[in-house]
Amino acid sequence: MKSVAVVQSCYIPWKGYFDLIALVDEFILFDDRQYTKNDWRNRNRIKTAQGAQWLTIPIAQSGRHGQRIDEAEAADPRWPAKHWRAIAQNYSRAPFFDEQAERFERIYATLEDRRLAVVNRRFIGAICESLGIATPISESTEYAAGGDRSERVLALCRAAGATRYLSGPSARSYLDVELFREAGIDVRFMDYGGYPVYPQLYPPFDHAVTALDLIFNVGTDARRYLKSHAREATAAAG
Repeated sequence: MKSVAVVQSCYIPWKGYFDLIALVDEFILFDDRQYTKNDWRNRNRIKTAQGAQWLTIPIAQSGRHGQRIDEAEAADPRWPAKHWRAIAQNYSRAPFFDEQAERFERIYATLEDRRLAVVNRRFIGAICESLGIATPISESTEYAAGGDRSERVLALCRAAGATRYLSGPSARSYLDVELFREAGIDVRFMDYGGYPVYPQLYPPFDHAVTALDLIFNVGTDARRYLKSHAREATAAAG
């Protein structure tokens, strides 16, 4: 069996995003879809002493309707320095910041490509490395797959040789599950509830922040706070 997930890229995503990556055999970035403003594509949240703070990549106006995610570009070249400064200021006291920071500081310092999809993929790859996740990551444009919405996702799954499709829970409202079943592909939905808490700066605890928060606070133990780790441990024991 081969399990696949097809998801749009996000900027420094939360831990649940990486659980989804860890639980499949191939993770496909679905970035030839329409870019949406004020979404997770170009922003995420960090913890601060004053509460959660948004870090947003400013996106240039394309001048036309229907701009795709992989066509969106950063509008201001100064954003990487601003974001890293905010991260360093708010996480410098985290127990594992000094140990984990170099990998991410280097990315912020060397971001020359302004394309959002490229930026997101670099950070997703780096966070996967920190979490010990080795799932292959591909892009939807690597496959010849047509259709729209459910049909397009199904075509990508078939092109990738999937027998199981793992989806985020929000897709329940629009995914045509029967279409997948007719094609012999089992559909499962992620459950993002019940995550354990971990030592976190600036209470109260907040699950809905970037995975960098988890990495800086617990270091190499970060993977233990993902649901995929518990499943892998159970499978290994069995």
